[in-house]
Amino acid sequence: MKNEAIELAVIDPNTLTCLGLELILSRVVPDAVVRIFADFGAFVDDTPDMYYYYFVSPEQYVLYNAFFLPRKERTIIMMHGTFNHSVPPGNKILNVDQPVKNLTSDVNKYFVKSPRGNKILSERNGNDLSSREIEVLILLCKGLINKEIAEKLNISLTTVITHRKNISQKLGIKSISGLTMYAVMNGYISPDKI
Repeated sequence: MKNEAIELAVIDPNTLTCLGLELILSRVVPDAVVRIFADFGAFVDDTPDMYYYYFVSPEQYVLYNAFFLPRKERTIIMMHGTFNHSVPPGNKILNVDQPVKNLTSDVNKYFVKSPRGNKILSERNGNDLSSREIEVLILLCKGLINKEIAEKLNISLTTVITHRKNISQKLGIKSISGLTMYAVMNGYISPDKI
């Protein structure tokens, strides 16, 4: 069975920073999907909770800390140097003003190699929902039926049913209302989007 690729978001208006980080991420995590967003609005329109990590500029982090603060474990702030900055404790920082070798080494700290093969995996808990399962969960919460979800995500009906089964097993929740409560409480969807 093939493992699903993790998805990483880079949110920064600086195109060169984004492209440079995308190149480094593609070397460190070759099977990851890296998506670049010039602003928070475009990022939010793209099912933000499906991403494994968010690499964000300090400005985006400050402006939208209501989103990033509860997701601190998944947010990596791209700082220009780490000196002369007061960084709240518990935040992950990536100093983008350093040689490529050091930057690559710092990025690599957020990922670990699998004992089987050499596939690089994230450090997060293996019981988390996959990015596709999160997409299915969000669409379920919005009231879509299996067929509509399959069409929207361009996957088969059987795949949607399998994702729903996996979501219920991982979370121990079977009802749509229970899944919706879980999704809202964990920030996958805001109550006004239901």
